[in-house]
Amino acid sequence: MAPDGSKYDGGATMVNPEGTKGHAHVDPGINKDALRSEIRGALINRKANACPMAVRVAWHSAGTFDARDGTGGSNGSLMRYEPEASDPANAGLSIIHDMLHVVKKRNPNVTYADLWTLAGSLAIEFTHGPNVPHSFGRMDAPQGSKGPDNGRLPDAAQGKEHVRDVFTRMGFNEQDTVALCGAHTLGRCHIVRSGFDGKWTTNPLKFDNEYFKNLLNLTWQKRQWDGPEQFEDAETQDLMMLPSDLALLDDPAYKKWVETYAADENKFFDDFAAAFSKLLSLGCPEAACPHLNAGAKAEPAAHRDAASAEFREAAMHGHSVELMKKIAQDADVHQLEKSSGRSALHKAAFWGHEGTVCYLVHECGLDKDLQDYNGDTPLLDAVRFGHLKVVDILLKAGAKPTLKNAEGFDAFGLATEYGKDDVLKALQAGASRM
Repeated sequence: MAPDGSKYDGGATMVNPEGTKGHAHVDPGINKDALRSEIRGALINRKANACPMAVRVAWHSAGTFDARDGTGGSNGSLMRYEPEASDPANAGLSIIHDMLHVVKKRNPNVTYADLWTLAGSLAIEFTHGPNVPHSFGRMDAPQGSKGPDNGRLPDAAQGKEHVRDVFTRMGFNEQDTVALCGAHTLGRCHIVRSGFDGKWTTNPLKFDNEYFKNLLNLTWQKRQWDGPEQFEDAETQDLMMLPSDLALLDDPAYKKWVETYAADENKFFDDFAAAFSKLLSLGCPEAACPHLNAGAKAEPAAHRDAASAEFREAAMHGHSVELMKKIAQDADVHQLEKSSGRSALHKAAFWGHEGTVCYLVHECGLDKDLQDYNGDTPLLDAVRFGHLKVVDILLKAGAKPTLKNAEGFDAFGLATEYGKDDVLKALQAGASRM
């Protein structure tokens, strides 16, 4: 709930008394492959590998959900505001928010709520774990919104009763609970953040089932130190477990799943992916819930958008005109890629597909001088890569070589910059005929 009666209406929009709203972006119109690459670059670089903390951000943004009243969860990205921002359980997580700042800036139509949960999902994959289903559709709550009071996240110092209370509150059974606890196979504890210290596994940057193997097969003894109660392995004193970890061995309903996952990593991967995807969807609009949308019939507009994207993809790969005509029956051939402002003609020209360019220009009537978000026209794309025949087709069709992109290059300047002498001659010859 937001202060002064503000509320989530239908889980998709937070409406304030003043009338301001935070909107869900069900279709943010982004290049998912590019976004994935940007997130990977933000999390894994020469300075750091922050994948474990990214998982923690996603987990904690969702782990406040209460199935009894539908409050909490990742929708709203309320960790940006109090009280979640200063919840001791979230200590240090603003580092990930800052690491993803550039990604958010490049993709303003992606909400923080979707970005944080997507980064957590991808971090599992980046560390050799399973693919976690993720869908867009979460909203960002407006400034001043307030989430539930602190105290809903798991407390690592507690035992099995606390573990059961927390996960039951969110709607998870014993199997889901143990699978989600398996996220401790990544990362480590830091005294400055949680008071605890140490790692659960020998490779904290690899997602596998070692956590369960260690929990089940090593001998755990209390660590003698001046910090909170935690346990170390008697064999090496190099690994640690928390009271909440050992709680999974104290309850037979939990222990059987520890044994299952220790013996079968594939089973753990499957169950974790399903449970983590569900966790990140709790309290979110239906569009952001992959487990609810599996097999759902696409709406007509969505079907047309999908066909249009397929048409652009076919143009990029230079598929046969016959196939493209078939795809075009259900597509808007003029539709632009939302993330780049590029048309099918841009994509065909970029990769030098002459036959496709002819079809798109002469039969589909695509705009030859359309400029994408970088100011590039299909002609500029063809010039940059020296696709002489495509350049000739576009010039004869009336494409303007004098249009400049965001870097200030027209076709002549671009040909000179990239040393495409034959293309430059063709451009000059075309200009003399105009």
